[in-house]
Amino acid sequence: MTSNRFPHLLSPGKIGPMTLKNRIAVTAMGMSLSEEDGMVGERLAAYHEEQAKGGSGLIVLGVTGVAWPVGCVARNQTAISDDKFIPGLKALADRVHAHGAKVAAQLHHGGLVAGYSARWDLPLWAPAIPPAAKGQFMDYFLMEEFANFAGAKMPEIKVLEQADIDLVVKQFGEAARRAREAGFDGIEIHSGHGYLLSSFISPVTNTRTDEYGGSLENRMRLPLAVLRAVIENAGPEMAVWIKLDSQEIGKAGGITVDDAKAAAKMVEAAGAHAVTVTAYHDTSVGKLHSESNIPHIEGSNLPATAAIKSVLGIPVIGLGRVEVDVADKGIGKGDFDFVAMGRKLLADPHLPRKLTEGVAETVRPCIYCYTCVSAIYTSDTGRCAVNPDLAFEYLGQPEAGPAMHVAVIGGGPGGMEAARRLRMLGHTVTLLEKSNRLGGTLRFASLAYEPNERLLNWLQAEVAEAGVDVRLSTAATPELLRSLGVDQVIVASGAVRGMPAIPGHERDNVYSGDDMRRMMLGEESEELKRKTGLMTRIATKVGAATGMTANLDFVRKATKQWMPLGDHVVIIGGELVGIELAEFLCERGRTVTVVDDVPRFGKGLTLVRRMRILTELEEHGVALHKGAQDLAIGDKLVTFTASDGTAHSVRADHVIVAKGADGDLSLADSLTAAGFNVHPVGDATGVGYIEGAIRGAAAAVRAVVEGRG
Repeated sequence: MTSNRFPHLLSPGKIGPMTLKNRIAVTAMGMSLSEEDGMVGERLAAYHEEQAKGGSGLIVLGVTGVAWPVGCVARNQTAISDDKFIPGLKALADRVHAHGAKVAAQLHHGGLVAGYSARWDLPLWAPAIPPAAKGQFMDYFLMEEFANFAGAKMPEIKVLEQADIDLVVKQFGEAARRAREAGFDGIEIHSGHGYLLSSFISPVTNTRTDEYGGSLENRMRLPLAVLRAVIENAGPEMAVWIKLDSQEIGKAGGITVDDAKAAAKMVEAAGAHAVTVTAYHDTSVGKLHSESNIPHIEGSNLPATAAIKSVLGIPVIGLGRVEVDVADKGIGKGDFDFVAMGRKLLADPHLPRKLTEGVAETVRPCIYCYTCVSAIYTSDTGRCAVNPDLAFEYLGQPEAGPAMHVAVIGGGPGGMEAARRLRMLGHTVTLLEKSNRLGGTLRFASLAYEPNERLLNWLQAEVAEAGVDVRLSTAATPELLRSLGVDQVIVASGAVRGMPAIPGHERDNVYSGDDMRRMMLGEESEELKRKTGLMTRIATKVGAATGMTANLDFVRKATKQWMPLGDHVVIIGGELVGIELAEFLCERGRTVTVVDDVPRFGKGLTLVRRMRILTELEEHGVALHKGAQDLAIGDKLVTFTASDGTAHSVRADHVIVAKGADGDLSLADSLTAAGFNVHPVGDATGVGYIEGAIRGAAAAVRAVVEGRG
């Protein structure tokens, strides 16, 4: 069955000689899944094959190095710099073609961004010595993340001479020939994101005074020479297009949309079959890492994309957090012709197939947490918080094994994910949740950050569709499990949240993280009733009447009115929960101060999201005090010694202690002692947030069906 809900997005399209079955492309992403020597192995091939199975019309291999290891930007980057790489690339192309998708190589030279190449004592290739960075990018890294850069060297910069420029053109041309011989259908030339060709286009990094600098025509001389060489070597049967920055956000004097429009007309005149419109930014400024090519704001690149499309006669590929309905409308209006998706297709590579089959509601949602890109920033392989199979496609799905009855204890994200996976394998599953609703801490997280609600709704729908036997308001006991006759048990009961021994923590205006969760969700407790009084009881009744689980948006809005917190709130705890609470309360008109003794804020947040949210908190006037000592809670105030040794006294109508969460294996241990085969997952094993819960659930299910203890 083919859906008519997205008639433009799902229609066939052409880029030069290449015909695609739909307008959805897997955008080029460096996932660090090739081998250490640049070869394509099983990990990368299986990753792209899964996307082909999922129905994407086009798959573009990310950052395929034409000069590898020169210009290498990440570990395990794919190489196309020698004929020895052709067999692996061909095997990948054959596997993609077997499922009806087309495949393209993104030809790439990292230039000034190729820091990873310093591991081979290689310099960075550049048009000129760039200006010094002004931001504080590295200030957002946690201390433990710096370990990934141990031994890293500061690379030298090689300013290209004519012989070097000629070599670059030759390398791109030879790479195109290899892609053709490997059976690829197309080539995308990467001329954006500060890489070598982009650095020649940008007036900020290209200050040359010869024929490659100055005017836009001169700055485009190298990219156009590369384009012509690629077209010549690709031959008439391959599509060739180029990826251009529409603008350089936050760079004074950088590329503008008008520059990009003129550059796009030049590449069309030179024979390109299409243009991919992206954007770049000042990389020294943390927040900007989610402002350009990986934007946090939906569709923020689309106005520039439409402007560039308006001056071209060739297809334009748009990208940048584009929702499927927006993509369909944009293609229908003629603002762009194809959409390149990244994060959405990492979260669910079968998104195109599900749209085609008319089951869009079953698409696993991306929550825009930046786990994927942050992993690459810290020299890890790509991964996804909501899709634990990403980068592990080569393992395949586990065999179902003998039929079993499995009890899953805990209805949070880990429990729901484990339950639905077990049902998919055909096992009988009973899900026991001690509260009266599914969701666990994900319900709380959904109020603080709206995209989490999409995941919550999806998991609940998946559990219901799978036919899991859900028993709410049910405590798990050995007697109950024996009466059910379960074969194995997965414990996803969550963390325990104690109150740290901070002087003054017993005061009535001090709330724990659990208190805040109950307050925001309208849940009753005797202690909370004593602290918050009538307003919380009213909120509970309103929530029960409106069905808060099904309507978290109502609760999110209602908290602006009823939440019984004063105007001045101090949050003790600078990890994920405290930081997201600060954002939540700041948006609701509170004056917020965050205090903690840790040296860096934002643990539990991925790097790119951390850079954004911490910057935005400061922009909105939230005071962030890390490295604080001598914390004490007084009468309507919190006192502490700041990291610079100065004493502070901050007004605090209410204090929220958002720390002290630890893994809790007590239930798992007691059930093991009672003779059950138990698999603890999620926060029960140590606080790992959404990614830890989902990944742990997948690992536990595999262990259950493979008979491992």
